[in-house]
Amino acid sequence: MSYQAPSDSATLASARPKPPEKAGTWKDFIAVTKPGIIRSNLIAAFAGFWMASRWDIHFGLMIMTLLGTVLVMASSCVFNNYFDRDLDMKMARTSDRSLPTGRLTPTVVLWYAITLGIVGLAVLFIFSGVLSGIFGLVGMFGYVVVYTLWLKRSSTWSTSIGAIPGAMPPVIGYVAVTQTVDMGAWLLFALLFLWQPPHFWALGIRRVEEYRAAGFPLLPVVKGIQRTKIQMIPYIALLVPLPILMYVYGYAGIFFLVISLLLSVVWLYLAFKGFRAKDDEAWSKKMFFFSINYLTISLFVLVLNTLQ
Repeated sequence: MSYQAPSDSATLASARPKPPEKAGTWKDFIAVTKPGIIRSNLIAAFAGFWMASRWDIHFGLMIMTLLGTVLVMASSCVFNNYFDRDLDMKMARTSDRSLPTGRLTPTVVLWYAITLGIVGLAVLFIFSGVLSGIFGLVGMFGYVVVYTLWLKRSSTWSTSIGAIPGAMPPVIGYVAVTQTVDMGAWLLFALLFLWQPPHFWALGIRRVEEYRAAGFPLLPVVKGIQRTKIQMIPYIALLVPLPILMYVYGYAGIFFLVISLLLSVVWLYLAFKGFRAKDDEAWSKKMFFFSINYLTISLFVLVLNTLQ
């Protein structure tokens, strides 16, 4: 479903490029890689590698796999910043980024993205194996081409389809060890895939007017907040059996089963509470921060409670 951006005073910030405030620094080059996204996905890649290793860690392989994954993710995020620079100018949350302010030029950022991607994929293919390289390539293509260039600007399906490349990091880490796609890889993929839509929709509800003004056809903008709350439920509900499956198939122990299952049930409870929420912004803020803690704690306990 297509969605047209408003062109009146609802726009939060001018789409006209700002004159450079100052020359870009090393901090700007780090910022365009979206360190927050890289950090969370690096933890996921590490958890996937650790789970597959079952405490028998090949540290050289682990370092190269994490390095390649970081570079590929960084490249994808820099491409995202490059292609979204016009839309970033329209949102208060993103208007101070390096490209909208002119601290970095589009040409420099484009070559930065290309270089990071080439090096990252080379590291994965050479050191981590063909499967890791393929999943890295799938993640890059999905995030840059399918999500950023196509669905993000045209469809409410952007969040759900965009969750596919977002779920690649733990799979990359896992197959670097196993060199095969088995049940463990699918369970890790499911964990990250199912987590992303409700996490991002919670942010979308909080910032719904900014996304509306910028012209993003995000679900709460196009279909409304109530519909978004309904659509969150199946994703979170499907997270509930995942720790059970990881326990049954022998990937994680009882502590992961109990803690991750409890977190999933609490998150589902918070999601249902949203239907009675009087303040959608306050509720979505709780949902957003709980989702961050859910993933961080689940992955941390998974690493500590991986079975040998």
